[in-house]
Amino acid sequence: MRTRLIDLCLALVVTGVLVLDGLHRVRTPPFWQLAAAAMFVVFLLRRRYPLSTALAGDALSWFVPTALLPPTFLLYNVAARRGPKWPTAVAVVGSLVLLIAFHPPKDLAAWESTGVVSVVFIVLPLLAGLWMYQRAALLEALRGRADQAERERDLLAERSVAAERRRIAREMHDVVAHRVSIVALQAGALSVRAPDEETGQLAEVIRESSAAALTELRDILQVLRDDAPDPSSLPSPTLAGVARLAEDLTAAGARIVADLPEPLPRVADQVGRAAYRIVQESLTNAAKHAPGATIHVRLGLEDGRLVVEVANPLGASAGLPVSGYGLIGMRERVTLAGGALRNGPDGAGRYVVRASFPAEGGTP
Repeated sequence: MRTRLIDLCLALVVTGVLVLDGLHRVRTPPFWQLAAAAMFVVFLLRRRYPLSTALAGDALSWFVPTALLPPTFLLYNVAARRGPKWPTAVAVVGSLVLLIAFHPPKDLAAWESTGVVSVVFIVLPLLAGLWMYQRAALLEALRGRADQAERERDLLAERSVAAERRRIAREMHDVVAHRVSIVALQAGALSVRAPDEETGQLAEVIRESSAAALTELRDILQVLRDDAPDPSSLPSPTLAGVARLAEDLTAAGARIVADLPEPLPRVADQVGRAAYRIVQESLTNAAKHAPGATIHVRLGLEDGRLVVEVANPLGASAGLPVSGYGLIGMRERVTLAGGALRNGPDGAGRYVVRASFPAEGGTP
């Protein structure tokens, strides 16, 4: 739009100059008004047809008062858009023929005068046009190099990320998977040789939980090793899995009081996954900071939003070592699901994690 406006303004200016000059002349070429109108069209089309409009401008200059003004700019236009190629050479020849026709040299002094006019009306616009062409070509080359450099940086970053994912996968396989496998094997052996039934049941719960952890870990390791991981290949817990999670931890010896509505609210898949992970991480943190304490888990709808709340008494013991990344991960999950998270003491001797999510649509 901007270039069209510039072309229109330039065509109006050139045509206006030709008309004003023609009106103030006593003797004017025949049909100069039609030639001036045609020159308006020529300048409108100069970007699309540089050589054709230059030759048309040379021809129309025979019928307009200010003969050399339009061909000068049209020659510059050809040089700026076609560069040092044959269309520019043809335009130069056309302008030179027009110049000699209007200023025919009859003696040496006339040739010198024609040479000066040639410099002004041919050489200067030609050089200016070629300079603009080279400048545009240089800018295009620089843009191409910048784009290429950006693509190379992106490729290098992708390769670095892939290498880091593979390194993490190896570390998790060599360390975490090995340790969990040992736990599963030892728990299985204990369940067979347990001194009493209660110990055997607890050992079997530990073995099943370790086996489930190994299955999820294998899925995560596969995603980490893939160059283009598919998020759908990750384990996808849902809101319905919260009850099973509470049952498993209760069977493992935790004291959990779960307040879960029947039926469960219908929520989007992303909300269900986030809610499950919030409960899972909160129960893990509660077991670390307040071992043996009763943990309360509540799900429900409040003002059209799903509320997930996990509360436990403030622990007096140090518990197990923690990394500090659990709350960060929970906050990220809640934010991505469009929810809000609050955590901390509630003033009644409890530590409460409370998350709320939009509850419209989806599956439980």
